[in-house]
Amino acid sequence: MKRFIYPLLLTALAALAGCGEYNAVQKYGDTEYKYEYAKACYTRGRFTRAYETLSGIITAMKGSGLGEESLYLMGLSAYHSGDLTAAAETFRKYYQSYPRGTYVEDAHYYCGRALFDAVPNPKLDQTTTKQAIAEMQRFLDAYPYTRLKDQTQEMIQQLQDHLVEKEYLSAKLYYDLGNYILNSLSGGSNYEACIVTSENALRDYPFAKAERREQFLMMILRSRYHLARQSIDTKQTERYRQAIDDYYAFVNEFPESEFLKEAQGYLAKSQKALKGLPVEDE
Repeated sequence: MKRFIYPLLLTALAALAGCGEYNAVQKYGDTEYKYEYAKACYTRGRFTRAYETLSGIITAMKGSGLGEESLYLMGLSAYHSGDLTAAAETFRKYYQSYPRGTYVEDAHYYCGRALFDAVPNPKLDQTTTKQAIAEMQRFLDAYPYTRLKDQTQEMIQQLQDHLVEKEYLSAKLYYDLGNYILNSLSGGSNYEACIVTSENALRDYPFAKAERREQFLMMILRSRYHLARQSIDTKQTERYRQAIDDYYAFVNEFPESEFLKEAQGYLAKSQKALKGLPVEDE
């Protein structure tokens, strides 16, 4: 990160760490004094106090020569205090307000980094993940030769893997629900939902890790076979043929898969069903 430059802090300001001093500064200090106090808090690792102090004076500081620095410091204070939402908002406000500012490149980066750090568990809503990807891509578009390029690209890849994991968990849930009708989408089959979710994931994330691609393709084959088994007679032929097509799509991409024997079993059963021979499932 670009080194953040501070003027020398007065010894008296550095001593303003206690709760009583903090309250006194907020009540009696003028804008400049509060600004110096916020910097003293930041250097001593009291990031929440620094952020709260700056929040109270940021509007007044805007018209001064220190407005840019105070807004950037406010973003850093929020980030290091763990208030990632406030950090992202503050850094975004900085680079929008000061497009040619001293810290604009770092502000762009930290906005995406704050969102990256706030990404939730894959089981939860992934709006923040998508926002982080978009923010980081905007950063790379704005600064294609940035010194932070490699680590930003690595974070984008991690976020994309996170979205793939979300889709994998959703597809697996549908498959595990199987014939449980109450959870079927719009009266359809959970197996159909698993197929659609898996196919969408493969289309939307073509650079997903090989392990996940293999699992998605295998879930499609499993689901297609079970869907054919539970289908009415007029749909079975088409769906068994689709299962056979899914088998070849799977083995063409993963000829040495650990699931190969299982996949061959679905192929054999589908071929027997098309010939009108009895099929027994374990």
